[in-house]
Amino acid sequence: MTQHKLCPWWVGYLITSPFRKLWQNPALILEPHIRAGMTVLEPGPGMGFFTLEIAKLVGSSGRVVAVDVQPQMIEGLKRRARKAGLLDRIDARVVSPASMQLADLNAIADFVFAFAVVHEMPSAASFFSEVARAMRSGGDLLLAEPSGHVSEAEFGEQIKAAAHSGLGVFERPSIDRCVAALLRKS
Repeated sequence: MTQHKLCPWWVGYLITSPFRKLWQNPALILEPHIRAGMTVLEPGPGMGFFTLEIAKLVGSSGRVVAVDVQPQMIEGLKRRARKAGLLDRIDARVVSPASMQLADLNAIADFVFAFAVVHEMPSAASFFSEVARAMRSGGDLLLAEPSGHVSEAEFGEQIKAAAHSGLGVFERPSIDRCVAALLRKS
């Protein structure tokens, strides 16, 4: 499987543009999967294009854990969350490229949202192993990769790596400009 280059931090400003909602509306993508009170893990949140919507959906009783290797992305996410009044629901962490450092989330994440991130990971197998440990049994992972960067064959390899960690395809949702799968932990 090909590992692609990490998205430069300054692109975070571009991908949080309100115009992006014209083709990838966070509410439409996330509402079917997230309810109030959930714990949601979002690896690679960038500056929070989806994170703020996740925080709204989990409500004041929920929690979002957003992990990124780029401090500039996390700082941008925190600024946007503070301005939106949602920072108290978001645990935004800078992590190392070698590990997402999720030991404190062992078997408690209800939902994982991995959008345009797995193809940037050093190892898809390690990514899915860490995520699966953080997920509760029956939890879901919405995996979406940009179709312009990740081929169907590469996405298939990601699905195989996920299966080795006990994550099976539950459905194949349609997300504009993406290849996507909803995976469930057995």
